[in-house]
Amino acid sequence: MKYTYTVNDMACGHCKMHIEKALKALEGVESFNVDLKTKKVEVQTELNPELIEGAIKDAGYTPEKV
Repeated sequence: MKYTYTVNDMACGHCKMHIEKALKALEGVESFNVDLKTKKVEVQTELNPELIEGAIKDAGYTPEKV
């Protein structure tokens, strides 16, 4: 499945790196793209979307499913 989130509180390169680090740590994430300009995070995975949202929240950000 592909899940897309808007992360409006992602404001800089460091924010992007924190989210990328959180997604890399999740076993089962096939691929992801974090776009600072559009504030979108796309994740390809078979994991439950709540795990993806939880990882982004644990990194300190607020994901909104698109």
